[in-house]
Amino acid sequence: VRMPDTCQGPGRPGPLVTLNVGGKVYSTTLETLTRFPDSMLGAMFRGCQPALLDSCGNYFIDRDGKTFRHILNFLRFGRLDLPEGYAELSLLRAEADFYQIRPLLEELRRVEAERWRRQSNAVLHADVAVTPRRLHFNVRRGPQNYELSSCMVEVFTANVFCTDRHFLAGLRRHLGSGVEAAMMCHHLCLEWAPCPAGLPAAEYTKQKFHRLRVDGREIRSSHQFLEEVLKVALAQGFRVDSVFPDPADILNARSLRFVRQ
Repeated sequence: VRMPDTCQGPGRPGPLVTLNVGGKVYSTTLETLTRFPDSMLGAMFRGCQPALLDSCGNYFIDRDGKTFRHILNFLRFGRLDLPEGYAELSLLRAEADFYQIRPLLEELRRVEAERWRRQSNAVLHADVAVTPRRLHFNVRRGPQNYELSSCMVEVFTANVFCTDRHFLAGLRRHLGSGVEAAMMCHHLCLEWAPCPAGLPAAEYTKQKFHRLRVDGREIRSSHQFLEEVLKVALAQGFRVDSVFPDPADILNARSLRFVRQ
């Protein structure tokens, strides 16, 4: 450890301590490290226990350096402040268990219980809009013979909102890796256009359209897409809460709302 001039004697670090945790260097105070005397850090820095030093004389702890940031902040402030959507709770719990910081373990249990409650109670809304689009294109009939033709293309736009982002990730996987989709934390938006019979494949590609296929089946209508959402939602414990426009005709709906409690 790097000892300041106010060193408290052999084997005891001074009030400022520098640690190397898994390759990340942190500086803090002795008071912070011993905030919970019955923890591993409290025991380590209150006594004269032998410790491993790195080449710079810092205390070395062979644990996850990135996660130690949250351990140290909890020691500093006495509360757990995690970024939105923090996805490494299990790793942080393992680190807190290693350092034997019991108040942090209790707080992590509370956070995990709250996350489970939020995921269990969820709202899901899915709607599909279709926009007819007329395309004009040339069809080659001979070496110097081109004929102007046209056809209608149906462009589908689907929006799915869910308070459980893990459900959205699962739905995204169900729809297939080839689908063009924009996904935010609680919102999935995708667009596709089935290729009509009269449109040449080259013209379809030129327009940058995309098909939507699920398990080899091409989705060619709004109700087929909502049927896939319904399938995944029911498997995840949701129930239908409302149907638009006609509650009696769920498979021809344009919009579905689900709840899970």
